[in-house]
Amino acid sequence: METPAHDDLPTPTPAQQALDVLAVNTDDQAALETLAHSDVLVPMPDEAVDAEGADSTMVALPVLEQPGGEQVVPVFTSELEMAGLLPSVSRYRLIQLGALASQWPEEELSLTIDGSSEHGLTLTSQGVRSLLAR
Repeated sequence: METPAHDDLPTPTPAQQALDVLAVNTDDQAALETLAHSDVLVPMPDEAVDAEGADSTMVALPVLEQPGGEQVVPVFTSELEMAGLLPSVSRYRLIQLGALASQWPEEELSLTIDGSSEHGLTLTSQGVRSLLAR
């Protein structure tokens, strides 16, 4: 009789592994580099889907307002992670995190990666530009 492997848990992606490392050491350059070169899922609001044909180089960022008034953009390392926080969202764009960071808006807008998981990471607007824009 064979033993099931890890109760069928999905294998963490390189981005999720990098997030786990950064949870312990936020200065780990190898993990930051991995994260910057990883693709993330950017949820697409319905209104952005309707206007998609306008300019395919522009990405409409979904902005969530936190209880304290802070505005964050949620992105995810997998469909499973996205469904955990935004179960009603079914459309997304796959974008390299470093490319997204290099075009990050100037206003105070934070980025949350896998916000509902134990390896989630939130970066300030400055942190996004300085740590991930590669």
